[in-house]
Amino acid sequence: MPETTFSTPLKIGLLTVVAAYFLFTLHALLTTSWVGEWESLPPTLRLVIYVEDIGATAGMIFRFIASLVAFAAVAVYFTKRSLGEHTTRRILMIVLFSEAIYWLGLLPSGLMPIIYFRARQPPLDALLALFSSDIPCLVESTAIPVALFMLVAKLRPGKSVREAIRWSLVSGTVYIFVFWLVNTGIWASAIMQKGFDYLTVYPENLAGFVLTVFGLLTLAGVAARFTKKYWGTESLRSLNLRVAGALITFLGLWFLWNYLTWVFLGRNELWSVWYAWFLGHNLDLWLLTIPLIGLPLMFSKKDDASGDSINL
Repeated sequence: MPETTFSTPLKIGLLTVVAAYFLFTLHALLTTSWVGEWESLPPTLRLVIYVEDIGATAGMIFRFIASLVAFAAVAVYFTKRSLGEHTTRRILMIVLFSEAIYWLGLLPSGLMPIIYFRARQPPLDALLALFSSDIPCLVESTAIPVALFMLVAKLRPGKSVREAIRWSLVSGTVYIFVFWLVNTGIWASAIMQKGFDYLTVYPENLAGFVLTVFGLLTLAGVAARFTKKYWGTESLRSLNLRVAGALITFLGLWFLWNYLTWVFLGRNELWSVWYAWFLGHNLDLWLLTIPLIGLPLMFSKKDDASGDSINL
């Protein structure tokens, strides 16, 4: 990592987040309960589930590589002041490229249902499935990899810092937009199954719904404006890291809110496809730790928040 005067809380936060990233990914990779789940299904559905599972698992292997490299690099950085610019760029390229392949592995999950099922369903059911599941999956498995591949290209030695900053901001904005799109689709599925009483009778569900549909969309809009404002930034010194820290913190708090809602308020009548997704199939749940990075940035001194102590 570049030499920096970041405070100890930020270093601890960074180490904690990459440790969560690594451990969560390791757990997901070692979970093999999905193996053979397609064997008792009808032939067409069997093929769809098989292809989706294999693609997702191949992608998960690459995310594990990304998490392992990130954790090792930050662990070294935690004990040293700098890894050097060249080494830092190489590490980031490996991590981001592997993360991009992980998302690309989800592409079959968006394509297979469209190819094999939607034309055979009633038009309304097919339309709802497209907007609540298929399209979000296609967007996440294409938009994120494209943004990350571009960022990797801009991180090559000799490339300008301006381009790397630009595509870092774009990638962050795309992530937030994808989280909004995917999770809004899951909420739509839950409401279709449970009815609007699922929101009106349970205030905690209504809060989660509003924070997802409107909160994440607002956060994506703020991130897009932040990206536009600093589009031509020549160095990290010019970035307002306090605002960046706020964006990171609020995204992490959204994950934390939804997780703690079930921990403290969860009961049988609340269970739905929303909680099944968020708690059981959400491979980005480790992001609930990222406020440990965002908060130190938010409350850093003005000089630090403007990037005066960072050199890349």
